[in-house]
Amino acid sequence: MKLRDIAHSRTGDKGDISNISVIAFDEKDYPLIEAYVTPERVKEYFSEVVHGEVVRYTIPSIGALNFVMRNALGGGVTRSLALDAHGKCLASALLDLEIPDTVA
Repeated sequence: MKLRDIAHSRTGDKGDISNISVIAFDEKDYPLIEAYVTPERVKEYFSEVVHGEVVRYTIPSIGALNFVMRNALGGGVTRSLALDAHGKCLASALLDLEIPDTVA
């Protein structure tokens, strides 16, 4: 299934850093999201865009993960030639990630 089937997302940016929050629609799905949406997987998924480290922060009390991705916006909004210099579409792209429907 796609991550978007069980979660929604928001993005933010500061300079050349993008962050993406992934929030479960239902708290019962949070363990599944936590198990399969890892920093390593997010870095690999965005390998053509994210050239720095990816750090994941877990927020189980609200069923959310927050990913901070460095060197992700082509130098930042004022330097990037990208059409989406703020990286707002990265959240939607991440929601296309395929994940299993159960924790192994």
